[in-house]
Amino acid sequence: MHLIEIYKSVQGESSFAGVPCIFVRLAGCNLRCSWCDSEYTFTGGTKMSDDQVLSAIRALAPVRLVEFTGGEPMLHERELVPFMQRLLNDEASYTLMIETSGERPLANVPAAVHKIVDVKCPSSGEAGTFHLPNLDALTPRDEVKFVIADRADYEYARDFIREHTPEKRAGHLLLSPAFTKTPSAERTAANMTLDPRDLVDWMLTDGLPARLSLQIHKFVWEPMKKGV
Repeated sequence: MHLIEIYKSVQGESSFAGVPCIFVRLAGCNLRCSWCDSEYTFTGGTKMSDDQVLSAIRALAPVRLVEFTGGEPMLHERELVPFMQRLLNDEASYTLMIETSGERPLANVPAAVHKIVDVKCPSSGEAGTFHLPNLDALTPRDEVKFVIADRADYEYARDFIREHTPEKRAGHLLLSPAFTKTPSAERTAANMTLDPRDLVDWMLTDGLPARLSLQIHKFVWEPMKKGV
């Protein structure tokens, strides 16, 4: 696999938010979201064998939660899927997550892996790329995430939820306010393109079966800091 970095921190999003986690960040992405905070993953990185990746993960013990992210990790499906199964079979009893755009098919991802699947909204510039059959690959442990930059994004997410009812397959629906491309060093909500209070008001008004998801690592550390 082609990797950008492996490090441990606390999980910043999802139902695992705040839990110590090992991040395996893979290189490359086939989408170009306008608010992307990981453009440094588009090029570069290091080719690593499965044994090298496993050794790096084991070196970060005793953490047992591992997330595969990117970039777009499913661009590495041929190598990644068997490696995830290898970790699931490991005596260390790892809990695995994958953060993915939802554009690539997920049917081959082991069911035991917690899938955090994005549905891109209009402000991303990549709306309509979600692979709808992926909804059938979800389990109650999985989560569907919408990054929201404005009211139009919210309405897109709301209408998607009402039309496709992903909550009947996934355990959680997440609405996450987008951060600006050039945030200040201040660790405040002022760096978001959308005031989270507005998003909460909309969710309450519509009775949406979703949860507010804040990227807590951007409040613990400076929003532009990498490897945390």
